[in-house]
Amino acid sequence: MSVFILADKVWAGSCLLYKWQKSLGNYIAVAGQDNTVKIFDRHGQKWTELSLPGRCVGMDWDKDGDILAVIAAKSSFVYLWDASVNKTSQIDSGMRYDQMTFVLWSKSGPLLGVGTAKGNLLLYNQQTSRKIPVLGKHTKKITCGCWSSQNLLALGSEDNTLTISNHEGDTIRQTTLRGEPAEIYFSVMKTDERSSQGESTVSVSVDKKILMLFNINDPQNPIELAFERRYGNIVSYRWYGDGYILIGFSHGYFVVISTHIKEIGYELYQARNHKDTLNSVAISPALIKAASCGDNSIKIHELSDLNNINNIVQLDDETKGLDQMNWTDDGQLLAVSTQKGTIHVFLTKLPMLGDSFGTRLAYLTSLLEVTVSNQVEGESPVAVQVEVDPTFVAVGPYHVAVGMNNRAWFYGRLKKKGVKKIKDVEYLGTIASMCLNADYAAALFEGKVQLHVIEGKGAEDKKEMKLFPDDDKKERILCHALTSDLLYYGTDVGSVVSVLLDDWVTVNSYSHQVGVRKVFPDPNGTWVVFIDDKNGGFLFSPANLPNFSPTITGVLWDNWHADRGVFVAFDDDKVYTYAVHKTTIYGPRVVLVGSTALPFSQRPLLLHNGELTCQTTSGKTSEVSLSTHSFLRRPAGTSTESAPELSRQLSQALMLKRFHEAWNLCKPAGSDADWAELGRACLVHMEVELAIQVYRMSGSVAMVLSLQGIQGVEDKNLLAGHLAMFLEEYDLAQDLYLSSSSPVAALEMRRDLLQWDSALILAKRLAEDQIPFISKEYAVHLEFIGDYVNALAHYEKGMTHDKEFQEHDEACQAGVARMSIRMGNIRRGAALAIQHPSKVLKKECGAILEGMKQFPEAAQLYEKGQYYDKAALVYIRCKNWAKVRELLPNVSSSKIYLQYAKAKEADGKYKDAAQAYESAKDWDNAIRVLLDHLNNPEDAVRIARETRSIDGAKMVARFFLRLNDYSSAIHFLVLSQCNDEAFQLAQQHGQMEVYADIIGAEATQEDYQSIALYFEGEKKHLQAGRFFQKCGQYSRALKHFLKSPKSEDNLAIELAIETVGQAKDISLTNQLIEYLLGDSDGIPKEAKYLFRLYMALQQYTDAARTAVIIAREEQLAGNYRNAHDVLFSMYTEMQAQKIKIPLELATNLMILHSYLLVRIHVKRGDHLKAARMLIRVSNHISKFNAHVVNILTSAVIECQRAGLKNSAFSFGAMLMRPEYRNKIDPKYRKKIEAIVRHPDTSELEEETTPCPFCGFQLPQNELLCISCKSNIPYCITTGRHMLKEDWSICPHCEFPALYSQFVLLLETETVCPMCSENLSVTQVKKISDCSKYLQTDDLEQ
Repeated sequence: MSVFILADKVWAGSCLLYKWQKSLGNYIAVAGQDNTVKIFDRHGQKWTELSLPGRCVGMDWDKDGDILAVIAAKSSFVYLWDASVNKTSQIDSGMRYDQMTFVLWSKSGPLLGVGTAKGNLLLYNQQTSRKIPVLGKHTKKITCGCWSSQNLLALGSEDNTLTISNHEGDTIRQTTLRGEPAEIYFSVMKTDERSSQGESTVSVSVDKKILMLFNINDPQNPIELAFERRYGNIVSYRWYGDGYILIGFSHGYFVVISTHIKEIGYELYQARNHKDTLNSVAISPALIKAASCGDNSIKIHELSDLNNINNIVQLDDETKGLDQMNWTDDGQLLAVSTQKGTIHVFLTKLPMLGDSFGTRLAYLTSLLEVTVSNQVEGESPVAVQVEVDPTFVAVGPYHVAVGMNNRAWFYGRLKKKGVKKIKDVEYLGTIASMCLNADYAAALFEGKVQLHVIEGKGAEDKKEMKLFPDDDKKERILCHALTSDLLYYGTDVGSVVSVLLDDWVTVNSYSHQVGVRKVFPDPNGTWVVFIDDKNGGFLFSPANLPNFSPTITGVLWDNWHADRGVFVAFDDDKVYTYAVHKTTIYGPRVVLVGSTALPFSQRPLLLHNGELTCQTTSGKTSEVSLSTHSFLRRPAGTSTESAPELSRQLSQALMLKRFHEAWNLCKPAGSDADWAELGRACLVHMEVELAIQVYRMSGSVAMVLSLQGIQGVEDKNLLAGHLAMFLEEYDLAQDLYLSSSSPVAALEMRRDLLQWDSALILAKRLAEDQIPFISKEYAVHLEFIGDYVNALAHYEKGMTHDKEFQEHDEACQAGVARMSIRMGNIRRGAALAIQHPSKVLKKECGAILEGMKQFPEAAQLYEKGQYYDKAALVYIRCKNWAKVRELLPNVSSSKIYLQYAKAKEADGKYKDAAQAYESAKDWDNAIRVLLDHLNNPEDAVRIARETRSIDGAKMVARFFLRLNDYSSAIHFLVLSQCNDEAFQLAQQHGQMEVYADIIGAEATQEDYQSIALYFEGEKKHLQAGRFFQKCGQYSRALKHFLKSPKSEDNLAIELAIETVGQAKDISLTNQLIEYLLGDSDGIPKEAKYLFRLYMALQQYTDAARTAVIIAREEQLAGNYRNAHDVLFSMYTEMQAQKIKIPLELATNLMILHSYLLVRIHVKRGDHLKAARMLIRVSNHISKFNAHVVNILTSAVIECQRAGLKNSAFSFGAMLMRPEYRNKIDPKYRKKIEAIVRHPDTSELEEETTPCPFCGFQLPQNELLCISCKSNIPYCITTGRHMLKEDWSICPHCEFPALYSQFVLLLETETVCPMCSENLSVTQVKKISDCSKYLQTDDLEQ
């Protein structure tokens, strides 16, 4: 920002010489082509003008900026202008005929060095007025030079030499250069070791091509640095930082090098800052910035990051180009001269002056402008033009004050346009700081505070004024602050005083150990933070502030209504956020929430809801969001943060007591740990209602119930004690309980925590009647940890001798008994235990005595307590067998029986031993005793068989071997899994059949093969075949079966069929079929074997055909039941395998079943059903050749009885055929002949019922529907066709039956007429949906 431009007609077209006042920077001295030096202030106002006899050729300010030294052409005088008194004086150099060309003040003292055109030097001491002329320092014109901080003077001359002189003018170093020197500086080269020799390096630009580094301590080895030609000539250079040099080159290049010996020769940074030319470079250590000018532009860089160009200023009007640039020492102003004779002054850093009151800010935005704003309340900023360059700014709700030295200016009407100056006030001393509120101003100066009204008039103004402290107090005020109602101030003796403004009386005073430097009350004045002389921070009540940085320069309280009690402390780099927790279980406390980095050169002015408003060096404000309030900037309803970030934000919200925000953080994505942290914080801050909600959300039922139990507690200490206990802060809880209205709660807590010592101490103080009960509980604990002496004492103390507490006293007596035994008083302990009613106590005391090896007493107590197993064991240990025998009927432990058995065996009482071994389930020893000592094989065999004991079986086997009972020996060898021994024994004594029968399914393949080979050798083909089959050698098995003698033929063929079925080998199958058909020996075997073979091979179609043939043969032989069973078994097998059943098989089964039903119906006297079945059988009479006459005779008789006269006549006529007539039973012949001779053709018409498939009405006994051509299932009880609505099945064979008829039949019969399985009425169920039984796919059409 440009502040002003200096221009003068007499300067036009020429380059200017100018110098800023050192230190303060309040003045700039400018010289042009005319014979004057004009001095301007920092606002561009001309202050004075120095007239000279000739053109100014050099000038310089002394180190404090008090005196300006000027030399002019055509004059031998040095002109000195004193800035403090605005006076000019002259010094005669004494070099009348020698033109002065160079002037420079020392950095560290009042020494002035003046060089001349002839190379002479004058040193002038301003303090002593002593002049030291040094002739012949150089042979030619002195052009440049520099003072060191050690008062050494380096000079460069046109004679191409560099001299270094001390403050007396003596030359201590001289060196010849390779060209003309320009710009000399003293500095310190960067080295690994820090030397204390001060500025030992001189840098000089030689011929504008080379930069030479000359070490005073090593004059023989100067370092010369040359640069690339494309950079052009060295225009200017500056040292900065830790041994770095910034160099500007004429072609616009901007280069940084390091003087560290390891880095010399390398460029750390290089940029072409300007396209055509670069005129000058400047560095401001105060701003840590560098600037270069050229091509009508100025570029400002950050020294910490040279790539960062902070600002670019274009000066388009300067057509002739720029010249020199210089910064003030404080970095606030940058001056740039131009080649057409003007100087532009820019504001690069404003004084950081600002203040706040509530949410109102006032801050310096220009050297003579203060801006007042209130962004929080939405007010527009107001600019206040002030009369002076202020050193302080203060703001209140309605006023702003600025001032310097001992004077202050007050302005009002801040909320309106056109700010009005109210007045200016002079104080009795230089104002250090000022504070305002609505009515008063308080100014601090020279250890006192003057309090006065802002808008009072005249006499009233004097009346409304007071000085603090009172005259009688010998203390100095170091700091002060105003709130709406109170004035606070701190003194050098450590007093923090608050004064009520209404009455101007001290309402509170606190004495601190050391002086108080700064005070910061909160907006209400209820809390005060102060900083003492030792840089410690405290909150007044007072509380020590945690982690308070000694570099803190200020404090701001948060003005947001909900954040009362939050403040920040800040220094130059960081802002520390603190929170005051007024109500916690720990009492009031202050916590450090966190810190936020503060941007460089920014000063905090206002804090509102986590947003910090800062003043910048450019006169503007910026907003800094505190990192401690990051949870406020979280978008509503989101849960995208990582778990660590969420936990961090939650922790911040809780430290700031922002419970609502913490709840919102946890609700969408909070982990169990986050909810636990929120719950803990609620407990610490005594927020019981919210804590209940939190723990309910996290599912902690126990905590919710506990908190609900204390919800109505009004006593704060009692409530805090409960909460501290929930947080496991037990010592704190006790202190709180004891200071509450219910101190006994502390005792209850210690008891619940099993902290008995503390509980007893509290009980003596609070509740003596509880001592016995606590003593007993303490004794239990001491017994558990093994402190028996103290346990006994506490058990004895626990006795109440009150019948009301009998159970408690019994527990104490039990404890005394146990402890007495443990302490060695066995008699007392045992007596108490026996007298005590508790069985458990007897067991416990018995165990203690057993551990102490007091076996008789232990056993006695076990027995008294009815612990018989334990008693018996202890009696065994002390060998009291009589007692053991007494207890055995009550003993359940096999271990005791075993020990008793061993003892009895050792005593030779074998019968008792055997019984005891058996009771102990030690079967092997029981068998051993029975065989070896009692010669009782019967019981030994019984035990061996019942228990299948391997070792026992071996013993029995050896016993039988001794008796030569090989069969029994083999049996028990097999039982003991000694198959090889059993086999050898069987082989030796011809008992292989016995062995083969015994070995059963448990044998291995090798066992079966061994048996088979044995029988093969003995030519016992059937047995050999059986065992070859078992070991899977089917070919050899079949060969032996077919070789079996005729006596074993049937069994052999059955086994052969089984073998072929298992083998599934076609060659073996064909071999057996040939045998069965008689191809091998000419003797065909019965067809039933072929049927069984087909069944074994699962060739059900062939089996069905064979079954029909077998059934036919059985039928022809008159074995109708056998024929029926063969067909039925085949039918069910094919049905199970889901194979279609041949129609012939199904028809033959139906006819045979109809024949078998006749007997049932006749037996039950149901002649009509019998007649109908006989009619069906007679219609297929050819299938019953063996009993044609008998069947027809029965048909005639039953039809006649049932009223079926025509059918009786038909079958009677058939019987009259010659081939049957003589075979008729004489008993029925005449009757039949009469029926035939006198025919009666009347016939009872058969009832019709619907077809279950299509519903067509059919005769009851018709099984083929003439309508739908379906074969209808028949009823197995009546032979009639089935009806849908009267369907049931046999649960065994699943053949259908009419439910009503089946139930009637089962009233007299107990088996199924089809499968002959046992059946009862309750097993038969009526089926409502018979659709699955009406599938026709199962039957071949």
